[in-house]
Amino acid sequence: MPDTNTQTVLHTLERGLTLLEAVATADGTATAKVLSRKLDIKIGTCYHLLRTLLATGHVVRLPGGRYDVGPRAASLSRHLQQRSGPSPELAAILTRLHNKTQETSYLSGWYHGTLTLQHYLSGLHAVSVGNLDVGYTGHMHARASCKAVLAFLPHEQVAAMFEGVELAPVTSHTITEYDRFVAELARVRKQGYALDLEEFCDGVSCVAAPFFDASGSPFGAFTVSVPADRFRDRRLWLTTEVREAASIATGLLRTGRLTVPQAARA
Repeated sequence: MPDTNTQTVLHTLERGLTLLEAVATADGTATAKVLSRKLDIKIGTCYHLLRTLLATGHVVRLPGGRYDVGPRAASLSRHLQQRSGPSPELAAILTRLHNKTQETSYLSGWYHGTLTLQHYLSGLHAVSVGNLDVGYTGHMHARASCKAVLAFLPHEQVAAMFEGVELAPVTSHTITEYDRFVAELARVRKQGYALDLEEFCDGVSCVAAPFFDASGSPFGAFTVSVPADRFRDRRLWLTTEVREAASIATGLLRTGRLTVPQAARA
């Protein structure tokens, strides 16, 4: 017979983690009443969870009854970033790409069999791309960054991940047939960069280029995300800039030195 106490503890833990995430996304504006309504948690339970998180240092109480993340949560975030976040050198290359294009720019890393969004910088005219945020790993078949990396993996690895698996449509433009997806990866491999033409988010197009470690294996990708109409006008130039960022990163990983190509300095 199931242990009722264990089930209760797990449910309480789940609600506590959900509450902590809601506090973090509210940027210091959340009150107990707001959190209670948003998460459909009884106000008494909400206060109990908040008191527990206060006691452990995962949240702090601000003036006006507002809550924000505390030092324990911030410490956990730093540890996670150290494990899966980009190196300062790769982050600097992302900044260069962002400064040159003024568009929303992303850096993703190939980590434990999936491509994880590690860092991004919003453009001057930022576009909203669903729930895409740091740590995102979903819908690999629909994202330019993922296709840029997958194209350079052994065929059997790609088959193991996608053959016989439903490729869910994210938009009406998403590739959902495995054979078409494999053909798309072959095209990416040939041209050296990947496109997402409104496949992940309606009205938004992306271009991504992979970078490689010293062994020649794909290590991650740089991406820019642009409204589809503006992307059509700037596609060639944006592709050049993304590929330059990837080239600089590949050089860094192969030599240990962060060097901007001579042609890029001219």
